[in-house]
Amino acid sequence: MFRGISRIHFVGIGGIGMSGIAELLINLRFTVSGSDVADSDTVARLRSLGARINIGHSAENLGDAQVVVYSSAVSLDNPECAAAKARCLPVIPRAE
Repeated sequence: MFRGISRIHFVGIGGIGMSGIAELLINLRFTVSGSDVADSDTVARLRSLGARINIGHSAENLGDAQVVVYSSAVSLDNPECAAAKARCLPVIPRAE
């Protein structure tokens, strides 16, 4: 699934499930970005590992992402998910 993919964006990156996946991908040398509604120790840790994370949701947060993964706490009408779909990017629920 990730052949040729290097830049992954997580919507709701601060949650326990999403942050774990993001950290694993950072360790595998993927470029990880994301957003969440609030800053936290988890977000700070991911930033210290190299993730670019925005607080708040906005289409501009996608940057040059190639894939978007979203948390179960996020709806598909989220501005980042909607922008990714408009750009024909894969938009994948965390559970997949």
